[in-house]
Amino acid sequence: MSSSRPYLIRALYQWISDNGLTPHLLVDADAEGLRVPPQSVKDASVVLNVAARAVANLELADDVISFQARFNGVPVLVLVPVDGVRAIYAMENGQGMVLPPEPPMDADDAGSSDASGGSDDADGNEGNEDAGADRQSPADPSKPPARGNHLRLIK
Repeated sequence: MSSSRPYLIRALYQWISDNGLTPHLLVDADAEGLRVPPQSVKDASVVLNVAARAVANLELADDVISFQARFNGVPVLVLVPVDGVRAIYAMENGQGMVLPPEPPMDADDAGSSDASGGSDDADGNEGNEDAGADRQSPADPSKPPARGNHLRLIK
């Protein structure tokens, strides 16, 4: 599955903006691909005002957030990797969300194949048959049972 992080950022940005508040991003300053003026980094973090009135050409893409902003009157293209966003919140009241760290991707999640890069079968179906067999086979005893609903209603 793809990461939920960019979807959460877009949804919270819209919610904060729709309520007339100022969305801010808290970003890890060590995030690979971060492009901000060095003077904006404090305590290994960067806080960015991403309100529509403060930035131009804001794009909340799946992998990077980009916009143009002014730092000390100088226009700068800012690039923020989505994985580097720690939180999105409203400046006025602090409401928003701290985003959990992304779990490392397994080889299966990345869509990798076996080391041979394919099938040993002459017709190329062995890899497909294995995938189908996994889906149709009974539960694997070495895997833990699937968890049921773990949310509780609290009144």
